[in-house]
Amino acid sequence: MSIGGIGSMDFQAQALELQAERGRVLASNIANADTPNYKARDFNFQQALAAATGGGSAGVAAPVSVAVTQPGHMRAPAGAAGAPALLYRAPLQNSVDGNTVDLDVERANFAENSVRYEATLRFINGQIKTMTTAINGQ
Repeated sequence: MSIGGIGSMDFQAQALELQAERGRVLASNIANADTPNYKARDFNFQQALAAATGGGSAGVAAPVSVAVTQPGHMRAPAGAAGAPALLYRAPLQNSVDGNTVDLDVERANFAENSVRYEATLRFINGQIKTMTTAINGQ
């Protein structure tokens, strides 16, 4: 059970971090629209958010921590557990140079992601203002 909406703020913070990462991926796709043989990348935001928050749903596995029992075992790099799995986007139309970036799709996804990022920021700001008001007793 969360106290004062802290759990909700953690969820919003995870969503904000994933939206920022998705913005970087989509910007990279747009920047490489003219690069021969470049394959457009993206990730499933809902699955990544469920995995990052530990709220596994049907078909989504919760993050698993691996036990290191021997000195020779490799440890996961820092930040690797929360990194979403990048997938290749299926091209809607074949191109001569092998590039799978469709600028219209990428721009639409980037604009949608930007709006969602801004909305998440507003939710977090609203929660902070509400907590500040409650603490100050106004």
